[in-house]
Amino acid sequence: MKDFAQKMELLSKRVDKLKESVNTEEATKTALILPFFQTLGYDVFNPLEFTPEFTADVGIKKGEKVDYAIIDNEEPTILIECKSVNEKLTNHDSQLFRYYGTSASKFGILTNGIEYRFFTDLEEPNKMDAKPFLVFSILELKDHQIKEIFKFTKENFNVDNISSSAYELKYINLIKSFFNSQLETPSEDFVKFVLNNVYDGVKTKTIIDRFTPTVKNTLNMMINERVTDKLNAALNSSGESSVKIKQEMIEKEEVVEKKEDLIVTTPEELESYAMVKVVSSEVIEAKRIFYRDNRSYFNILVDDNIRKWVVRIYFARSRNSFTLNDEEKTTIDFESPIDILKHKEKINEVISKFL
Repeated sequence: MKDFAQKMELLSKRVDKLKESVNTEEATKTALILPFFQTLGYDVFNPLEFTPEFTADVGIKKGEKVDYAIIDNEEPTILIECKSVNEKLTNHDSQLFRYYGTSASKFGILTNGIEYRFFTDLEEPNKMDAKPFLVFSILELKDHQIKEIFKFTKENFNVDNISSSAYELKYINLIKSFFNSQLETPSEDFVKFVLNNVYDGVKTKTIIDRFTPTVKNTLNMMINERVTDKLNAALNSSGESSVKIKQEMIEKEEVVEKKEDLIVTTPEELESYAMVKVVSSEVIEAKRIFYRDNRSYFNILVDDNIRKWVVRIYFARSRNSFTLNDEEKTTIDFESPIDILKHKEKINEVISKFL
């Protein structure tokens, strides 16, 4: 699994590098999509295993073809419909839907080389669901998504195992999507549902409009508080006081007025430092983790020894990333410092080299 995750990270970098130079559907297939299925372990040049232009006759229409089909025991198990990297996948699933019903395939994949949508027939046998059970961007892979993709590798592919988890996965994604939308813009029905439990008066349109910002702010406040509580608990369990970390951040903020030619350590960098201390607390004492700020990156190291650097963190307007001091010098993109918590195992593997 670890090796597969590293391969997916390398593929993500490849796609990010090539996507701007790919302009057609055929180029998308060759440069972006086929490497994905190669990473899954399929021989994309063996038509007995990975068949291009697979015939999927639809009703009276003969000669209908899907871009690729993965074959097992001479039967298609996965149908793959491809679009150009420049196309959005919205409204393109109808073609795959038609093909799906005419074959023995259990899964359908719609992709433009960056976004992948995985479908199956959870609602009605042999009829592809309208909603995918797995959706991801190859440029922004999450750990839990890599685990699901891993199930589709040639070595691990098992229809029954995937189908048994696909139902829950599909509705987990739909529920997450629903709550994300309510966090951004609470619907009138959702606000009314909340008010039914806390407000005794009549829920008129005026009342609902008045409480909508309150509901939104409360939801986001609760999430922030829970994250903060977990972070503080982790800091305290590692022997590092959250008050001390906050004080360090305040002190650094007060130094922002330095001359322009001097290095300024930002609150985001200090928060990243705190995250690394949290994730490493099981393998090393917090007092052995140090940082050094540089003009182009923020360095976190063991024993204040530059030869024992663990991660180098880069903050930029368009992209935040950090590089691990492993053999591959693995680089991982992230949105905010708290995302570093997701990569505990990889960070601790690097730290273990210096113990």
